[in-house]
Amino acid sequence: MTTMQYNFKKITTVPTAKDFIDVVLSRTQRQTPTVVHRGYAITRIRQFYMRKVKYTQTSWNEKLSKILEDFPRVDDIHPFYSDLLNVLYDKDHYKLALGQLNTAKNIIDKIAKDYVKLLKYGDSLYRCKQLKRAALGRMCTIMKKHAASLAYLEQVRQHMSRLPSIDPNTRTILVCGYPNVGKSSFMNKVTRADVEVQPYAFTTKSIYVGHTDYKYLRWQVLDTPGILDRPLEERNTIEMQSITAMAHLRAVVLYIVDASEQCGYTIKQQADLFHSIKPLFANKPLVIAVNKVDVRKLEDLKPEDAALIAGMRAAVRGPAALTLGEEEELPCMSTLSEEGVMEVKRVCCDKLLAARVEQKLASRRAGEVLNRLHVAQPKPRDNISRPAVIPHSVAINKAKKASGELKVVTEKMLQEENGGAGVYNADLRKNYLLDNDDWKYDIMPEIYNGKNVADFIDPEIDERLAELEREEEELEAKFQEDKAAAEMEMEPDLDDEEKELLGQVRARRAKLVSEHRRKKSVANNVPTMRRDRTSDPERRLTTTRMKESLGAMGIDTTLAVARARSASAVREGRKRSRSLAGNGGDEDVDAMDADGEEQPRVHSSKSRSVSVARRTSKSKGAGLRDESEKMRAQKLADKAQRKMNKRAKTGEADRVIITKMPKHLFSGKRGNGKTDRR
Repeated sequence: MTTMQYNFKKITTVPTAKDFIDVVLSRTQRQTPTVVHRGYAITRIRQFYMRKVKYTQTSWNEKLSKILEDFPRVDDIHPFYSDLLNVLYDKDHYKLALGQLNTAKNIIDKIAKDYVKLLKYGDSLYRCKQLKRAALGRMCTIMKKHAASLAYLEQVRQHMSRLPSIDPNTRTILVCGYPNVGKSSFMNKVTRADVEVQPYAFTTKSIYVGHTDYKYLRWQVLDTPGILDRPLEERNTIEMQSITAMAHLRAVVLYIVDASEQCGYTIKQQADLFHSIKPLFANKPLVIAVNKVDVRKLEDLKPEDAALIAGMRAAVRGPAALTLGEEEELPCMSTLSEEGVMEVKRVCCDKLLAARVEQKLASRRAGEVLNRLHVAQPKPRDNISRPAVIPHSVAINKAKKASGELKVVTEKMLQEENGGAGVYNADLRKNYLLDNDDWKYDIMPEIYNGKNVADFIDPEIDERLAELEREEEELEAKFQEDKAAAEMEMEPDLDDEEKELLGQVRARRAKLVSEHRRKKSVANNVPTMRRDRTSDPERRLTTTRMKESLGAMGIDTTLAVARARSASAVREGRKRSRSLAGNGGDEDVDAMDADGEEQPRVHSSKSRSVSVARRTSKSKGAGLRDESEKMRAQKLADKAQRKMNKRAKTGEADRVIITKMPKHLFSGKRGNGKTDRR
């Protein structure tokens, strides 16, 4: 049988008969069309109801097949699990319940097939509807009759999901013995399992699994319930689990004997139990361990008790198990003080490993593997002795190192001398083996298209490039000077003032031409630049230049200069106290003027949000005449925005149209799990 891990936790939940019917019928209602009219063609009406019958039959078939596949078949699983199912759930009852579900599935398939044939000859909407109703009703009636089987299988599934995951073919230590002799305590010491330990019998009522490591291998430790010495037919379900494990699992059996008799059973009773279940140990390694030696040592036993333990040890030496060596003593331990626990584990693991190796070597497959292996043995080619040779220079350096004449400087020493770890950078090129040591620190060639890039680079390329740029600037400046001189020579009758004015006109003309070309290149789509330092890096747009240019035309610029200076931003640091707000230098609502008089409230929808002044605040409404104009403009803006606010619009540019009826919510049939909006 192939090695496999049984996992009964993945078995599908078995619903009750009522829930089963509700699930299938509601799924049919959701997944098939629901509208049919009397005016439809009779073929269309037949197909409508035939589809419902077929879909219902398919749903029953899928769900019942899933249940039958998930539950293990008694004849196909390991004998250990087969007998365990028989002990826990009664094999006949289990097989009968699965057989009834299989029969119900076949009957439902037959009913669907028969009623589909009848629907093919339905001559009216009413007759087809009644045939469909009869078909679905008979299917539901069949499942109602099997309500008891479904309830039984759900109880079995719940119990099986709580069973430990036991691998019947792996390396296993099976702990057995009378109740309360220390089986669970031993398992808690050698594994990470946490089995309940109490000072009364039958604390452990089922098989527990733990895992431990030995010689880099994973071992499975099984703690079985206690067994009493009585006939097999009188043993209860708890004891039969232990019997099943000992009968079918390939494991080393550890039989624990309580030497102190604190478990409530004498050594004679424990020996009688051992001899009664000894046939279950056939062809298995067997270890007898004496527990609770901290209370009563092996030497303190009565002669008759010592003879009984010796008789059990003699059975261990029989042909049914591997033989203990004469020099090896009987394993003794105390699970309370942990004395000898690891030694018992070692003995069990070694005996099982030896038994598994012997079993594999005795099989035919081992011989086939050995026949394919060949171990080569080296043979001397002659009789000449060839001892190891150490070069003379190596021997000299070794002697110098021993005497201290030759000091080897390691990278660790260099690192400590040059700043330590994180500062020192190891020189990886000093040990390069090259024909010339001067080549070690040469720049590595960079190859491109099979050629060395360094061969095509002038070492003085940076100086040459700077020289070319400098020469180009000089030629360009000289060309501009020659051009200006030539233009001046074309007007010999002009004096110096007229020549200066002509130069300004030509500069203005060149600026207009360049601006026109720029706008034309971007199709007059250039954004308007802000009039701040970022848009005027050369500081040409100043009040001084405005005063000079407009004054030359005879225009008085006193008021314009004063207005520009009053609207300029004040460069101040942020203050912790209330400072000037950003709206044209006005103070906050709660502020006072310089004379201590309260100022009237300035209308603004954001008046409370500017209580702390910005560093580079710009006054809004700089193109308006005074504060009253600014306030009036703000009122008009707020009034225009009210209508937008009622329509939940951010402004005039908000063109969002909210979907009135989303299509995914108001069309089509609901799928699985979509009934929450009924």
